[in-house]
Amino acid sequence: MSLLLGGLLALCLTGLLLLLRVYAVVRTGTKRRPGAGGAVSVLVVAGSGGHTTEILRLVDSLSAAYTPRHYVLADSDRMSQEKIWSLERSRQQAASSAQVHIHRIPRSREVLQSWTSSVLSTVHALRFSLPLVFRLRPDMVLCNGPGTCVPVCVAGLLLGVLGLKKVLIVYVESVCRVQTLSLTGKILYPVSDYFFVQWSSLRDRYPGSIFLGRIV
Repeated sequence: MSLLLGGLLALCLTGLLLLLRVYAVVRTGTKRRPGAGGAVSVLVVAGSGGHTTEILRLVDSLSAAYTPRHYVLADSDRMSQEKIWSLERSRQQAASSAQVHIHRIPRSREVLQSWTSSVLSTVHALRFSLPLVFRLRPDMVLCNGPGTCVPVCVAGLLLGVLGLKKVLIVYVESVCRVQTLSLTGKILYPVSDYFFVQWSSLRDRYPGSIFLGRIV
């Protein structure tokens, strides 16, 4: 029963995000190009463990134009911060002058947490994500699967809904997902501007996705 209820809630959330996405596109149109002034402010959602490793590989491939870089971590993540600073120190030694900031919000979902309680914890995380994203107003949100992506992306979409700023949502599904998307991927697939998968089997199942081979 709890699994069914969780599935229904996830479906409702997906529908809500889709409606927000359509409204944002109609409201902002194509007049506001993120990063049109040169630099691109990027908000990177870092998970823990493998998620962090993959997202940092993506960040390392970004040009110096992607600055400032804001990282969002779950408040219970004790390992990712040092990995981030290690990468950024190496980039600065390579003559990158990016501004780097790390922010924390409550985790949306813990490992083995039930779907029903995950909805409540995600709403709680959204309370912290909204003021953060509205204050930073990034040009782009870059994420790759942790549940923390959801409230951050919702906040980014709301910026567009309110006509404040068009925020690109760029989602890269983990290389571990071969046949099916992660739950986060299923939620964000309809609302992402660019949705990358790393296996052709996923591209076949989700025609709106982009397959460029292994990118992390």
